[in-house]
Amino acid sequence: MPEITEQELPANLKPLWLKSLTAVQASNLDYAITLIQGVLKECPGFLDGRKLLRKCEIQISGGAKKKGLFGGGMGTMKIQSQVKKDPLAGLALIEKELEKDPSNEGANELLFDTAVKLEMLETAAFALETIREQKPENSKLLHKLAAFYLANEQPDKASEVFNDIIKHHPTDGVAIKGSKDASARASMMKQRWDENASMKDLMRDKGEFEEIEKASRTGLTRDQLEERRDGIIAKYNENPNDLKTVKDLAGIYEQLEDWHNAQSFYEWAHSLSNGDSALANKASAMKDKAINTDLKALETAVAADPDNAELKAALDARRKDRLAEQVEEAKRRVDQNPTDPQLRFELGSALYACGEFSDAIPHLQQATRNPHIRTKVLLLLGRTFKAKGMHDLSIKQLSDALEDLTAMDTTKKEVLYEKGLIHDEVGDKQAALDCFKQIYEVDYGYRDVAQRVESSYS
Repeated sequence: MPEITEQELPANLKPLWLKSLTAVQASNLDYAITLIQGVLKECPGFLDGRKLLRKCEIQISGGAKKKGLFGGGMGTMKIQSQVKKDPLAGLALIEKELEKDPSNEGANELLFDTAVKLEMLETAAFALETIREQKPENSKLLHKLAAFYLANEQPDKASEVFNDIIKHHPTDGVAIKGSKDASARASMMKQRWDENASMKDLMRDKGEFEEIEKASRTGLTRDQLEERRDGIIAKYNENPNDLKTVKDLAGIYEQLEDWHNAQSFYEWAHSLSNGDSALANKASAMKDKAINTDLKALETAVAADPDNAELKAALDARRKDRLAEQVEEAKRRVDQNPTDPQLRFELGSALYACGEFSDAIPHLQQATRNPHIRTKVLLLLGRTFKAKGMHDLSIKQLSDALEDLTAMDTTKKEVLYEKGLIHDEVGDKQAALDCFKQIYEVDYGYRDVAQRVESSYS
């Protein structure tokens, strides 16, 4: 699971994140916690969000709490079995436990272990750094943190942790020895770097350094990217079977948003890699982007020439083909991994878009097992039942979705609005009005809720 920065947050989550920052500034910490948890539910790797969440929770709780009779760990014990089955889904359960007590040793240790499993190493360190800050006397977890830093080539940090242990446990022989060894190791690492004027001196080939430096630089202009592409193409022509070169070329085409070429080279890299699934997924993603780009270009052409019947017919045909392609691709992915709820949701969504409502239902029902997408799945299930004229079942799905939602965010408004429309369609005007009023109270300009609510008073 990759860890991301604020700049890498998906566009649909940035408004929710900005709202949470505003809530923190206004000292509305309970609301901020709810909003941040919503962001983390969609992006568990967003470390800055998790750090801000913990700050809010600590501020509300007033800092570290004394241990109860059972050390505050009974809730954590119940979560452990869930985490073993699905570590990613378990993160949300751990956060709910930490909301009660952000300095809970058991919950933070479980967060550490889970993050390590998911290869979220900065999140893992943060979990035990919370204990280091809130409960520095816990030598067991601080030893665990120091060992983690040593294993990840951060002896300077390990030394600092060992020194903190010694402050509270002056006779801890393991910490005393660990501090000396880690300091020595850190000095050796620093000396190796100091002996060389720069990274260039560690490389025999200065051109190799410049290439790596250029490759790692962010924010390159298009001209710089094209220059780098041309250099990689020259390498590729020398040896078309070099996996690293092919992957580099696919990546540079992706940065240039040349989706067709990116798809081709990711597919070639997949062939060279003996079936690397990550490369197969990349190729599939590039294919989707290439198709969508072509479709948008056709839509733009139709908008510019609305009377062109031939273009309109081509657009309609392309849209139908696209829907069929999405269904086939989603089926292929489900066949490869039938237990993945996210893939089930994608297949159910594709079938719904094609109007194959009955076929979509079983896939959507299986997708509700993933708590991270459960609300979106229930919303689509509600719409699917509505399309089949099964309004009572539709209302039930939307009601279940609302139970999982606390903050009046975009998703909750959408669910309430959909539920209101169905109530209105079956003639339950009061229930419909109740849904619309909930939105009206917080967002006057949402769709036509103002007109619907105000007309009820006429």
